[in-house]
Amino acid sequence: MNQQFQFTVAERFLQYVKIDTQSDGESKSYPSTEKQKNLGRLLVDELKAMGIEDAELDEFGVVYATVPANTDKPNVPVICFCSHMDTSPDCNGENVKPIVHQNYQGQDLVLPDDPSVVLKMAEHPDLKNQLGNDIITASGTTLLGADNKAGVAEIMDAAYQLMQNPNIRHGKIRLLFTPDEEIGRGVDKVDLEKLGAEAAYTIDGESAGHLENETFSADGAKLIIHGVSSHPGFAKGNMQSAIKIAGKIIAELPFELSPEGTEGKEGFVHPVAVSGHAEEAVINFIIRDFEDAKLVEHAQVIRDIATRVIQDFPGASFQLEVKAQYRNMKGVLDQHPHIVEYGLEAIKRAGMTPHLESIRGGTDGSRLSLIGLPCPNIFAGEHAFHGKQEWVSVQDMQKAVLTILNLCQIWEEKA
Repeated sequence: MNQQFQFTVAERFLQYVKIDTQSDGESKSYPSTEKQKNLGRLLVDELKAMGIEDAELDEFGVVYATVPANTDKPNVPVICFCSHMDTSPDCNGENVKPIVHQNYQGQDLVLPDDPSVVLKMAEHPDLKNQLGNDIITASGTTLLGADNKAGVAEIMDAAYQLMQNPNIRHGKIRLLFTPDEEIGRGVDKVDLEKLGAEAAYTIDGESAGHLENETFSADGAKLIIHGVSSHPGFAKGNMQSAIKIAGKIIAELPFELSPEGTEGKEGFVHPVAVSGHAEEAVINFIIRDFEDAKLVEHAQVIRDIATRVIQDFPGASFQLEVKAQYRNMKGVLDQHPHIVEYGLEAIKRAGMTPHLESIRGGTDGSRLSLIGLPCPNIFAGEHAFHGKQEWVSVQDMQKAVLTILNLCQIWEEKA
């Protein structure tokens, strides 16, 4: 694609990250937080201003929209681009103040609201590829929200470019923005029949040029520990604190099965939250691996440790509840190789060397693939997500927009 575009992705991104959209895994509502709809309403307004008349925010906080086809070919498959609007509950996401560091030259980036938060090239190797680019960070006290508002902004800019440039021939393009991806519920309420797409791409990956066709499989586990409570003044020989039992169980978790002790295709067991009191304590875990069978093995590690620890507390007991979250999408995508091949070609046409990768995480595409909509994951340019050092470059976001536009053209060409 040789034409020049007046990109709007950076301006959109800087606006979107200021809207607090953190999801809440403890909430029973859908979406888990109503504030996610604030971004959804803005997106609908912007889409309608582009001329996309069917843009809507449904009761569950899901945004649907259609870029109408402009091709004469009758059988171009409908494809979808998807990103999630929520940000992680793992780090403060309120009052985000984005900062654009223009013409980055390799220096340390000290974030002004907390000067102890510093981005260093030695700790963020992809910064080596950003010399001369414009880096966006938060101010040091919050996450940035590039995961996944970079993807949202990229899809929105691509939709804008398609509406402004009818010379880009394409079939019907569906847009999907979801809530609650960060807590594993991103597509729980997505209506695939209403969406009506044959293939989809999440825009939720890291380094420019990367496409992911394989993710972790994931379970969540809740370990409920029942202790014995008594008045602390008369506790000798009576109290068996569920909190202390929980601490012993966590201390027994093997380092080689932890996120900080694994890499590549190695899975892990990770305690993400602890709550309780003397009588009852709860440890919430996430369990991850690329092989489904190993999820069962990892859950058994938790069960075995709890059984061993609890033997020292004869009045105490426990129960372990395991719930499936999402599964590796590779098995589905291997049945539709052209979807991945088109993605790699789109990246190449945008001037990058494509890299096919596995991701130590999950996306809405994991769930979508398993429920009938094959969906690999394309880079959004987001880095160091879920923390105060999160960053993205303007130029990488622009490359993602080009990749989306190329995909629209490729699907039309191949029809």
